[in-house]
Amino acid sequence: MQFYKFEGIITNPDWTEENDKRHILRERARKICLKTTSFNQTLKGQSCFYVTDASDNIFHAGIISQESSGLPEQIQAYLKALNLSVKDLHMEEITFNAAHSMLQTACRHDYIDDDDEILERFNLDKLCSRFGRFFDYDEKIIDKSARSTVYREADTFSAGESLRPELDRIYAGKSMKKAIGHPVHYMVQTDDSDTRQKTCRLLLQALYASGRLRSRRCCLVRFCPGEQFSSSTYDCLYQSCIGGAVIVSYLTGDDTEDDHASSSRYIIEQLCKTMKKYRNQVLTIFALPRECTILKDIFYENLGSTSFVELKEDFMSGDTAVNFLKGLAGNHGVRCDKKLFSMLEENKNYLAPDLHILFDAWYDRKLKTSVYPQYCTVKTTDQTVLKSAPKGSAYTELMEMIGLTEAKKIIRQALAYAKAQKLFSEKGMAADHLSMHMVFSGNPGTAKTTVARLFARIMRENRLLSKGDLIEVGRGDLIGKYVGWTAPMIQKKFKQAEGSVLFIDEAYSLVDDRDGSYGDEAINTIVQEMENHRDNVVVIFAGYPDKIESFLQKNPGLRSRITFHVPFDDYSTEELCNIAHLIANRKGLNLSEGACEKMEQLFSIAREQDDFGNGRYVRNVIEKAQMAQAVRLLDQDYDRISDRDIVTLQAKDIELTEIKREKRQTIGFVYPGKQKLVNEVRLL
Repeated sequence: MQFYKFEGIITNPDWTEENDKRHILRERARKICLKTTSFNQTLKGQSCFYVTDASDNIFHAGIISQESSGLPEQIQAYLKALNLSVKDLHMEEITFNAAHSMLQTACRHDYIDDDDEILERFNLDKLCSRFGRFFDYDEKIIDKSARSTVYREADTFSAGESLRPELDRIYAGKSMKKAIGHPVHYMVQTDDSDTRQKTCRLLLQALYASGRLRSRRCCLVRFCPGEQFSSSTYDCLYQSCIGGAVIVSYLTGDDTEDDHASSSRYIIEQLCKTMKKYRNQVLTIFALPRECTILKDIFYENLGSTSFVELKEDFMSGDTAVNFLKGLAGNHGVRCDKKLFSMLEENKNYLAPDLHILFDAWYDRKLKTSVYPQYCTVKTTDQTVLKSAPKGSAYTELMEMIGLTEAKKIIRQALAYAKAQKLFSEKGMAADHLSMHMVFSGNPGTAKTTVARLFARIMRENRLLSKGDLIEVGRGDLIGKYVGWTAPMIQKKFKQAEGSVLFIDEAYSLVDDRDGSYGDEAINTIVQEMENHRDNVVVIFAGYPDKIESFLQKNPGLRSRITFHVPFDDYSTEELCNIAHLIANRKGLNLSEGACEKMEQLFSIAREQDDFGNGRYVRNVIEKAQMAQAVRLLDQDYDRISDRDIVTLQAKDIELTEIKREKRQTIGFVYPGKQKLVNEVRLL
């Protein structure tokens, strides 16, 4: 099906003078409408003519035609039916969307009765957005191009070597006066959009010039896994392209069987079914990613005996890569230099996107150093971002915390990865959203919850999460009392945590011996929700190291979805002393030298206890010291108490605590000389 517009200059006597009267214009439009309807009835549904504007001496009209042959004669017959004399007549093919717009104009000016009725008559109504097309498509009119121009352009890009033999076959046959079927269709495989567009364009130019296509109109349709699909609308699109071509881009970044496999197969089956139905009337070009073995196999399984020519993007190296870069430089109006060619690695194969990245980096420097040297000292934005630290106060607070070496390191890695993807995408780094799910493993008091809160703020302040709240949950928040309650509870928490961090403390309590079936339901639901919300929720599981490891071993699917394992080691004696100083400073207090020495002894022994509280223990020591200081100061003469006394904790304020250091029970033999005793240590 083709769509045309034609126009010319009306030469009827007194035509322009009569246009000054509005009632004459309305009457003239009505006459044109009636004569158009009568004329179209004689065409028996093969074509439809309509006028869009005849109010001035310029005549505009459109045609919808099932067959392009004989149109000049039909145009003359239509003008005769309208009693119009038109000179300098010009006709050109247009897209359906342009024709649709012209029909609306014709209806608005009363040159036709109903544009929707005409669309329905030719089964084009489903292609209009107001009818809900269920997919997007673009249209282009193929440019006419000489054979020498097509070959010359084919030699300038990466798919040229595989395209050239097919161009030879197309031009080898005699030019067809009327297109008769399609002996082959095409499958173009490339990850570079420019290469894909150029390959398809040159193919269609050659096919049209050789008479293998009667229409210059081409439709481009894009599909992805999981998208809504209407087979009836797709069939209408193919009907509208009879005599022309359809390019079907099925571009997915993953060539694996995944959660979208069933929907992908259904869509591909429908694409292939429609393609086979119209294979002798519409040329089809399937555009797929370069490496897509599984995807291509699914297409071939459903294409039956249809013949396809595969055109794949070529690797380039050596002189081929050099010539490609020269072509890019020529397109940009600059001359190559040694710096550009020195960027090529010896014996390395390049695809077109790789060479585009090299060229763009060279071209940016070329503009600033040679073409516009006055800007050579201006830094690029990526250099500025590269040197910048993560944003926000939360990151500063985390870095100022005592210890936490591994936690700080891994959070820096996560932020660096997000920054690198933004900066280096132009240099070829794959744009892939990083799953940030984590495990925090450590003993009590090692700042797991504090770091989780700061991490949530860091994610918000660096625009990696939209909200950055910390949603803290435990077993009671996720496990239901009755069968069937657990999954909805978990789904509700994930909904609440969208754009934030979901912190599951003592996660192993979900799968303890109590209500095991409920725990299994909980973990399975959590795993599914982690996948469903991988882009907008970060899940952090926290707990004791040994228990959290056993928890992960119970569900391999859960472990595979966790990107970062963050160990929170027990604080050393020195770190505990530093924490004590930090807590005291925040309270406006100082520690005397004696108090520091006493605390160091206290922390060294306390660290040996199985129930040692790490940072919490330090906080308790300081708080008890404050209470002891208060008692001590109240026993003194008020007038003799100085400001320094009030803000200084002394050694005598450190509580004289009995700390029992027990050796953990040993299973097996006890070596001679070792005693199974409980040592009591009194700090004085």
